[in-house]
Amino acid sequence: MTWSATARGAHQPDNTAFTQQRLPAWQPLLSASITLPLFFCAGLAFIGLGLGLYYSSNGIKELEYDYTGDPGTGNCSVCAAAGQGRAPPPRCSCAWYFSLPEFFQGPVYLYYELTNFYQNNRRYGVSRDDAQLSGLQSALHHPVNDCYPYQYSAAGLPIAPCGAIANSLFNDSFSLWHQRLPGGPYVEVPLDRTGIAWWTDYHVKFRNPPLVNGSLALAFLGTAPPPSWHRPVYELSPDPNNTGFINQDFVVWMRTAALPTFRKLYARIRQGNYSAGLPRGTYRVNITYNYPVRVFGGHKLINFSSISWMGGKNPFLGIAYLVVGSLCILTGFVMLVVYIRYQDQNDDDEDDE
Repeated sequence: MTWSATARGAHQPDNTAFTQQRLPAWQPLLSASITLPLFFCAGLAFIGLGLGLYYSSNGIKELEYDYTGDPGTGNCSVCAAAGQGRAPPPRCSCAWYFSLPEFFQGPVYLYYELTNFYQNNRRYGVSRDDAQLSGLQSALHHPVNDCYPYQYSAAGLPIAPCGAIANSLFNDSFSLWHQRLPGGPYVEVPLDRTGIAWWTDYHVKFRNPPLVNGSLALAFLGTAPPPSWHRPVYELSPDPNNTGFINQDFVVWMRTAALPTFRKLYARIRQGNYSAGLPRGTYRVNITYNYPVRVFGGHKLINFSSISWMGGKNPFLGIAYLVVGSLCILTGFVMLVVYIRYQDQNDDDEDDE
């Protein structure tokens, strides 16, 4: 009995105001004079912010083109028909012509958009090897089982990069040309393909394996590219700072989207005579058509977009703030009516007494 009391005492907290919860405390006593102004002020603040976000989003210019190649939708339909049922599809090129009647305010961002593509599928989302993508040499030759069936090639070589996400890398390419005067020559608009990935992805999460005798190709010796790729990972770009696992397009693609319709940044237009935006005139986008989407009922689009202080075009955030602000004010009025009604009843009861 003495031992039990001693044991219990050893496990008891110290007899202090903090451990015994004897500290002085303050609890707000909410009243109508405090609660109602809070609801109205919060509602007005949300509505003001929502209006700013909504009108800022509406002020963003966008120019979009569906180049999937459905029958009768332009010259890309020839490429789509040529690749129907063939994997990988044959290389094909098409073009999109458009005119800008007025100046397209910059900076201008070029996106590609895919629909009905579920990158949020669980089996697809885990089909990658983060240790391999971080440049770990042992993981390069021993990819994890999550990459199956894109873990080893038919010849038994480890695939680098492995997994379904890497295998489905978007590989269409675009170039933009501008015709300043009717009937004049087209001049290529420079597309800045650098800095399109998240800083943390490019500088922290994705690293190439150590070079062997100064060669990245030798570092990947004994590996195979994903089956859908036309070239190995170390030949994604001639720029040594933009090839291998740190290729900007590859890094952007590996950050999976949460929704089946998504956009990914392809390039920024901010160089030369186009740093302020796209001047009026006729334009041509040359499209190298490689990526098959009709097999899963998807569409692919090109999108030119400007930005504002809040980023790209997204009216949802402004609408959400407007809805929440309106609900706050509506709730405030309901509470005010209830308060006045029961306040009058309380006054009548006091008079009767």
